[in-house]
Amino acid sequence: MIDVLSMTLTEAEDFAQSLGEKRFRGRQLFSWLNKRLATSFDECSDIPKQLREELSKRAFISLPREIRQTSGELRAKKYLLEFEKDIIIECVLMTADYGATLCVSTQAGCRMGCAFCASTLGGLRRSLRAGEISAQVYFAVRESASPVTNIVLMGCGEPFDNYDNVVKFLDIINCKEGLGIGRRQITVSTCGVAPRIIDFARLGAGYGLAVSLHAPDDELRRTLMPVAKAYPLRELMNACDVYTDLTRRRITYEYALIEGVNDSDACANALGKLLRRRLAHVNLMFLNRVDEHALAPSHKARARDFIDILKSYRIEATLRKSLGGDIGAACGQLRAAVRH
Repeated sequence: MIDVLSMTLTEAEDFAQSLGEKRFRGRQLFSWLNKRLATSFDECSDIPKQLREELSKRAFISLPREIRQTSGELRAKKYLLEFEKDIIIECVLMTADYGATLCVSTQAGCRMGCAFCASTLGGLRRSLRAGEISAQVYFAVRESASPVTNIVLMGCGEPFDNYDNVVKFLDIINCKEGLGIGRRQITVSTCGVAPRIIDFARLGAGYGLAVSLHAPDDELRRTLMPVAKAYPLRELMNACDVYTDLTRRRITYEYALIEGVNDSDACANALGKLLRRRLAHVNLMFLNRVDEHALAPSHKARARDFIDILKSYRIEATLRKSLGGDIGAACGQLRAAVRH
């Protein structure tokens, strides 16, 4: 059985042709699934009944089952979804005056092992198919009865650990025969998989990039993020330079302020020296608490001092207001398993 929701437009046309149909039938199918958000082949009313029956025999549509929905303050809503047994993810819809942003997951669980993150606690179950990533968007649109205007790939999992499926998802979600969400409205976040940052830059597609940095030197970063052992800062920053050189787009560097760990003046100065003269924006946030970890967020006064130091290096930095913390939906709090 073929997951038709994981097909790009060209693949859908090829699939229709393989069934002895004209290629335009594939375009019709793609539009029904990715624009009209059909949940069954029977809904595809302008596709002949005989073809719909053949599709039901050969293919399926990735449809998640909602396990739980949690609403919080500041118009944040978290969905706990299951695609198949034990393939459980969370995604978060955040609504603001300028539109709705959906934070999607790219894996069920995560193997990156960051010291402050809940997604990695149970390890990695498996990577999601492109259609399973798209299905989160379509579920949120159907459930909220309103469009999703922005997408961030910052949920469960490391997007660049599932690179091929993520790139295919971007192709599908950006396609004008589907929802056509603009490339500048989509941001991919990575904990620092340097070779894939270069691959991503070479796509020349113009999607946004966010890099989870969280430390200004290798020694500290290795204690917080095991990925730093494979890709030290020199290699990571070289990859980031390739991205900015090829795309001319600024990178957002995510930095969670952890009390007594990475929030000192020395850390701020080291970060300033690392990023000065680079096309960079530092997105500071207070660490979001995870029950299993003893780490604590910095104080507001410390954050203000940290920003002032970065500005002395002429680095633009903002302190992000965390959304969804009251429902375990903020950065680092998403989980890939049901907790009983």
